[in-house]
Amino acid sequence: MNETTRHPGLQLSGIELNYGFVRALDGIDFEVHPGEVVALLGDNGAGKSTLLKVMSGAHRPSSGTIRVDGTEVEFRLPKDAADVGVEMVYQDLALIDAADIATNLTLGREPVLRGPLGWLGFLDKKAMRREAAKELQALKVTTAPVNRPVEMLSGGQRQVVAIARSAVRATARGKGVLLLDEPTAALGYAQTRQVADLIRRMAERGIAVVVVTHNLPLCFEVADRIAILNRGRKVADIATKQTDNDSVVGWITGAKPPQAHLVRAVA
Repeated sequence: MNETTRHPGLQLSGIELNYGFVRALDGIDFEVHPGEVVALLGDNGAGKSTLLKVMSGAHRPSSGTIRVDGTEVEFRLPKDAADVGVEMVYQDLALIDAADIATNLTLGREPVLRGPLGWLGFLDKKAMRREAAKELQALKVTTAPVNRPVEMLSGGQRQVVAIARSAVRATARGKGVLLLDEPTAALGYAQTRQVADLIRRMAERGIAVVVVTHNLPLCFEVADRIAILNRGRKVADIATKQTDNDSVVGWITGAKPPQAHLVRAVA
């Protein structure tokens, strides 16, 4: 973590989510600070993707509170989360394949031409490309010319574009919070390295980053802290430097008991 702040960028307290008689999330406390990368781990069905959807506004919790920069908020829709700087990058990336990088990066905030053509909604393509190039340069991203269609990019390049777009949106209202769902799934080694480098650079810019991943080497490389869920309950929350691969696997599988300070929550 690169800076200390009084309030977490995103804080969840006592989050519960019930589907009928099934409790998917059971009293989850979670926080991530500006400039910090937190890896959210767990086996399939542990609740990590569900918790990520609560953070992004895709799911409404049955109980509990959510705070952004110390202010309590209520997310009814993903737009509510985006409005306060919480952005989600899903596995499907939600990119427009036929459009170029510049169009995807400025999607929803495209500059229009001045004068009558602007009144008719004609876009300023040159301004879009200048802005996109400036944003990628600020993130130190070298991917491809901004006028290249996304459908011509590699998997790693597409992932970088999706993350960069969300980073720009998240920081539009301040430092922002970025949620990543399996950002290196189906990527090769070189492409994974590209994504890992971008995650750390965004943290250096003061963005709070939450990464859901099954890639433990990536987790130990980029995360400052690791939070682990098991059957909808948090069983570990520890600085990456204070743990190891065997302990993390033990918490994920249930072979290792929960951390002592979390026993009351999982009893």
